[in-house]
Amino acid sequence: MTELENLTRRAQAEVRVALPGELTRDESEVARVMQICNACRYCEGFCAVFPAMTRRLEFNKADVDYLANLCHNCGACLHACQYAPPHEFGVNVPQAMAKVRVQTYSDYAWPAGLGALYKRNGLTLCVALAAGLALFLIMLTSVQGELFRESQGGNFYAVFPHNTLALMFGVVFLLAIFALGKGVARFWREVSPGAATGPAVAEATHDALRLKYLDGGHGKGCNNEDDAFTLQRRRCHHLTFYGFMLCFASTCVATLYHYLLGREAPYPVASIPVLLGLAGGIGLVLGTAGLGRLNLRRAPEQGDAAQRPMDRGFIALLFLTGSTGLLLLALRDTGAMGLVLALHLGCVMALFLTLPYGKFAHGIYRSAALLKWAIEKRQPNKLQLGSD
Repeated sequence: MTELENLTRRAQAEVRVALPGELTRDESEVARVMQICNACRYCEGFCAVFPAMTRRLEFNKADVDYLANLCHNCGACLHACQYAPPHEFGVNVPQAMAKVRVQTYSDYAWPAGLGALYKRNGLTLCVALAAGLALFLIMLTSVQGELFRESQGGNFYAVFPHNTLALMFGVVFLLAIFALGKGVARFWREVSPGAATGPAVAEATHDALRLKYLDGGHGKGCNNEDDAFTLQRRRCHHLTFYGFMLCFASTCVATLYHYLLGREAPYPVASIPVLLGLAGGIGLVLGTAGLGRLNLRRAPEQGDAAQRPMDRGFIALLFLTGSTGLLLLALRDTGAMGLVLALHLGCVMALFLTLPYGKFAHGIYRSAALLKWAIEKRQPNKLQLGSD
């Protein structure tokens, strides 16, 4: 038996003895594999998880939650690990981290009782919610006689009044952001990040916006179906994220046009709000279509299979939001505008309602973990057992 195997066996025993009753089964599994990885350190250069790991000898709940959200599930460590299944140590860092991440969202959710939504069938819930809201709006417009009528020249507010839409969607969006913010704030307090500096904030922002840790640690990308590297996941995430942000920017610019400049919709195709929305919608559709394909083909050991419905529900909602938005732009001067508008608004409302209790949370918690790492790496390493 090698010295490394002796160390890892002792690490496994130490976790079982040192942390009785403090961690859940999934959290204990992360602590166990981190003890083994701390004895090996072959993957130290792959991502931020492993240098952050070397600053710890034991892993409490806050440490486990932090490291789990710092992991981007690129899969590089799984395929490089000599102790991965079928080895008796059974080290699978991406899968262990994925299981704790969703538990993190549930544990820190606000209100606490709604945390259980993370564990429900996300795909069915999201699609059913979108369909139900769209059906309600379709029925409402049908009663008002606005579902199929002569072209309104692209004027959405001839179907739904502007102030009604602004109040309804504004309130739901703000409540969703408030609920998500409350959860992340609690997570931030628990992981005790220390004082944020300008360079730390700049580095964390840079790493989050670039999705630095989806490059596999070597620039070749993630593993998805097997040990082959691909940058598709990173590119599809970029298309999805920046598509979403362009759509959000379109809404913000249109709001400024309406309230500050007195310029009311509809806006011409060449206007800033429409161009931003068009680019954002295309990015959302292409990005989510790619992510959906990758998710369907993802190897089962490459994450937590129980979370697939939640992942696919979020992807489906974003895809439906983008595709119905593009369809609405294409048909806004036709008699079908009222029907398509109801479908689009139903998808957007479902997206807003599920923001704090679905996969959207992973981007916020992961950004918080990246900021903690940027702060932590600038602090002295009291253990001096490994390089940063």
